[in-house]
Amino acid sequence: EVQLVESGGGLVQAGGSLTLSCAASGFIFGDYAMAWFRQAPGKEREGVACISNSDGTTNYVDSVKGRFTISSDSAKNTVTLQMNSLKPEDTAVYYCAAVYLPLVLHGLIPWTIKYEYWGQGTQVTVSS
Repeated sequence: EVQLVESGGGLVQAGGSLTLSCAASGFIFGDYAMAWFRQAPGKEREGVACISNSDGTTNYVDSVKGRFTISSDSAKNTVTLQMNSLKPEDTAVYYCAAVYLPLVLHGLIPWTIKYEYWGQGTQVTVSS
């Protein structure tokens, strides 16, 4: 059974930092790409950052570039999202997701990929 379990959400002041973790189980970690999505109240879900567990290719939405870093630890089957310089507009429920992607073409993981597995989400609230 595939499981994605997020942790690390919480309340932080603007300018602060949080680290989200996603522990994965039930699939071959290195054959998958994983991502963090977020959904704020009244808004559509958006992709924030993604990473290929096979070659480390990453992709970020423009609004978080330079502030967020996604990383993958194959020894622990865990993907981490380090979030720095947080802004109130980063407030959302953050979801971890995974998709079978053993090979990344042209060095790019497109956001159009349909992710197969999802975690339950963790709330991130940034106060102004």
